Amino acid sequence: MTERARSQTDRRDRWKTIAIRSAFLFAAGLVLYVLWPNLVDFFSATQDLSGIDWYWFLLMGVLMTGAFTAAWELTHIAVPGISRFVAATSQLVSNAMAKVVPGGPVAAGASYFQMLSVSGVPTGRAAAALAAVSFISNLVLFSLPAIALLLAALSAPIPSGLLPVGIVGTILFVLMFSAVFAVVKYDRPLLFVGGVVERVVCWLAERLSKDWHPTAQEVLDRRNEVVEALGARWFKALIAAVLNWTLDYMVLMVALNAVGAHPRPSLVLVAFAGSAVLGMIPLTPGGLGFVEVGLTAMLVASGIPGPDATLATLAYRLFQFWLPIPAGAIAYILFRRKFGRPAELEVA
Repeated sequence: MTERARSQTDRRDRWKTIAIRSAFLFAAGLVLYVLWPNLVDFFSATQDLSGIDWYWFLLMGVLMTGAFTAAWELTHIAVPGISRFVAATSQLVSNAMAKVVPGGPVAAGASYFQMLSVSGVPTGRAAAALAAVSFISNLVLFSLPAIALLLAALSAPIPSGLLPVGIVGTILFVLMFSAVFAVVKYDRPLLFVGGVVERVVCWLAERLSKDWHPTAQEVLDRRNEVVEALGARWFKALIAAVLNWTLDYMVLMVALNAVGAHPRPSLVLVAFAGSAVLGMIPLTPGGLGFVEVGLTAMLVASGIPGPDATLATLAYRLFQFWLPIPAGAIAYILFRRKFGRPAELEVA
């Protein structure tokens, strides 16, 4: 390729990147514009947080720290030989990226993959590890509504407003379990997924000027390595994922008790799982707006008074959304000092 052709290709790629990011920004702006009246009412209750006793905040902080620690341990289990420092910093940075960038899951996945690679994890193993962590974590998440429906059925009827959430969550769990089973058990589905991973990673590598070239066959090989390596550790990985979501859920329960609400745990579990899925919608950073409005509405549907639901959601999002952002920035600085200068480590 001549220098002129390379320059034209680079120019097209830059404009394509600008167009994609602009589309995400426009979509995020449009969604936030539509949700703005609800968000204004929601955040106007921020001053009421001062009425919550300090020890509730301390307990929520401890529980959320435990949830993040479980997420780091899940990465540590999924990637043989990785240090807990890399597991922690890469998770914190990618989590923060997902909360500040429109289309955050893409940027988060790219930064996660990049940090693992920079730390010395082979690209194929990094891709397999990301897939394993995502599969196990999401499998647990999507099982929560089914568990909540069962618990609610054993105690009292579930309100009609939350019933669709529970049913959809149960369907997602079945689909997720089937997908995980197929990818772990059979080669052809994984080769298809690996082909998609190969194209996406190569696209990112070209734009970040990185030497990343995983192949579908490498993803298959790494799958075999991960399944073999996890072996007896599969149970530990599942425990870490369950602990991660359970402690996160407990933060919401503590927030509800802190504002004087007395919720039914099974119904809050349905609302919690629904809000977690809303947070995955890539139109706004970290589901900003979707989660606040959606979680408050689902808590109200579960029988919690509107003001209590709003204040509890504010307290929960303080620890689940806002505080992890500066934590991710600190983690990035620590990681950069150990593994490279900004020119060598560009978090997308």
